[in-house]
Amino acid sequence: MGLSVAVIARDEEGQIGGCLASVAGLADETLVLLDSRSADATAAVAARHGARVVVAPWRNFSAQRNLALELCAHEWVLFVDADERVPGELAAEIRAQLAGAHGAVGYWIRRHNLFFGRAVRGGGWYPDPQLRLLRRDAARYDEARAVHEVAELAGDASALRGHLLHHNIEGLGELWAKQSAYALAEARTLYAAGRRFRRRNLLGAPARELWRRFVTLGGWRDGALGLFLCAAMAWFEVVKFLFLRGLEAAARRPG
Repeated sequence: MGLSVAVIARDEEGQIGGCLASVAGLADETLVLLDSRSADATAAVAARHGARVVVAPWRNFSAQRNLALELCAHEWVLFVDADERVPGELAAEIRAQLAGAHGAVGYWIRRHNLFFGRAVRGGGWYPDPQLRLLRRDAARYDEARAVHEVAELAGDASALRGHLLHHNIEGLGELWAKQSAYALAEARTLYAAGRRFRRRNLLGAPARELWRRFVTLGGWRDGALGLFLCAAMAWFEVVKFLFLRGLEAAARRPG
C-alpha cells in the first residue's frame, strides 16, 4: 500500500533536515506543506531531501492537516512534525503493518518528549499518544479546533508499539515562543466557543494545571525539570486567559 509522509512546517530550517532524513526510504512520497509566512530556508532544505514542497496560507493546524490529506497522493498518510524523528524500529513496524491485513483506518503512535535534551516520564508528556498514521479517505480534522487537533476517523483505530522522538523544547526562548502561540490559539478557540474571561481564571486555571501536571500526571518523577515544566504550563494558563481578555477588548473597540 502506498504511503505519504506529510510535514506541516514554518521556519524549520534547523529541524526539517533531520526529520526528513529519519523517514528516508519509508514513504513513497514526502510532502512538506509550508506556511506562506515562512521566511527561512525550510523549502530549500526540504527540496534537497527530495520532498515535494507546497506553500499555502496559514489557517490553523486542523485546516493545514486537512489540506495535506487532500494533497497527498497515496492511500495512507503519516503525519510527522518537523521536530520529530521516526526511529528505524518504528519505520519497520509501519512498513510491516501496511503490508499486512488490517481493519484499522488509523494508528496511534506514542512519543518520547525531549526537553532540553532529556526525555521526561511524567507531567502528561509520556506516553503522549498521537493519532498520526491515517487512511487518507477515512480521516478528517475538525477545523473549529485550532490546536491540539486529533483526526476524526470513519472506522476503527489501533496502536503501534514503536515511538516517535519529539525534540519538544531545546531552549527557553523556544519554550516561550511555542507555548505563547499555543496559548493564543487556545484563547481564540475559547472565544469562538463563547467562553469569556473571568478574574478567577487567573488563579483557578493555573492552580488546577499545576496540580494536574505535577501530582496527577506524575511530573514529580522528573525532579527539578519536571517541576519547572509543570510550573511553566501553569503560567501559560494565565497567558491564555490574558489573551482571551485581549480578544474581548479588541471586539469591543469601535470600528
